[in-house]
Amino acid sequence: MFNNRSRPIREKASINGSSMADIAFLLLIFFLVTTTINIDTGIGLVLPPPLDGLQPEVKERNLMNILVNSQGSIRMDNKPVQIEDVKLILIEFIDNRGKNPNLSDSPQKAIISLKTQRETPYKIYIDMLDEVMGAYKQLRDEASISNFGIEFRSLQRNSSQKQTIISMYPKNISVAEPTKN
Repeated sequence: MFNNRSRPIREKASINGSSMADIAFLLLIFFLVTTTINIDTGIGLVLPPPLDGLQPEVKERNLMNILVNSQGSIRMDNKPVQIEDVKLILIEFIDNRGKNPNLSDSPQKAIISLKTQRETPYKIYIDMLDEVMGAYKQLRDEASISNFGIEFRSLQRNSSQKQTIISMYPKNISVAEPTKN
């Protein structure tokens, strides 16, 4: 009945895509400007300058070995220790001043050696570093309060007072390369 040929042929609908590139470019710029990028600052340790010659000889009594295994167990000079006790043990070791023959000669000679296994949980490693840094912070604060009447962090940045406290309690920390087992 109806003849299909009698209908007019329509053109297919099309969308003008000429401004599509402009819109995509504007969206790209919008997301670049509005996106915040988290920057992990990492662990703030100041590395010592490289040694020129032979390594200095260190007396065994001036070295506190801290070993953390893959299960998170802590040993300080081959004695098992709980993480809560680490700071007090370190303070006693660093600030011995030759009184106990099993502990360091002086704070300037005391060296803390922290060694872990590769499978050691990262949180335990960071907690151990926090305990070591906390021990030095407490010692420096006590010395600063007794000498200058204010906490160490309140001393001016490059003042002679701050340098005096740093020379009294230098951070001699050795972070050893982790081992597999």
